[in-house]
Amino acid sequence: MKRVLFVCVENSNRSQMAEAFAHIYGGNEVEAFSAGSKPSGVINPKAIRFMRELDYDLTAHASKSLDDITGDFDAVITMGCGDNCPWVPAKRREDWGLPDPKHMDDEGYRAVRDDIASRVRQLLAEL
Repeated sequence: MKRVLFVCVENSNRSQMAEAFAHIYGGNEVEAFSAGSKPSGVINPKAIRFMRELDYDLTAHASKSLDDITGDFDAVITMGCGDNCPWVPAKRREDWGLPDPKHMDDEGYRAVRDDIASRVRQLLAEL
């Protein structure tokens, strides 16, 4: 089983959607987590709404701190949080440099969501 961690600052948008797509595409072969360097404590209602469009319920997720995450990872993916994302050891590390969609209009938010979906699918294929 592959272990993947997705990290952004608030753990309320990008990393939550990435974790969801890893569950969708990885099934039982992937253990996916998400966390934030400064978690907001809530999942953005927009993330919930736009993942619901794809029949995924983000209300079962929780915004978590990196301090709550332990273990070894096959991949750690940061979403573009730069210096705000501390180093987490992994066999593979990437920064996807994605814009935070929290203040975007619906079209922009969907574009980020769909970009994340594509990137997660590619990542899992390479692992």
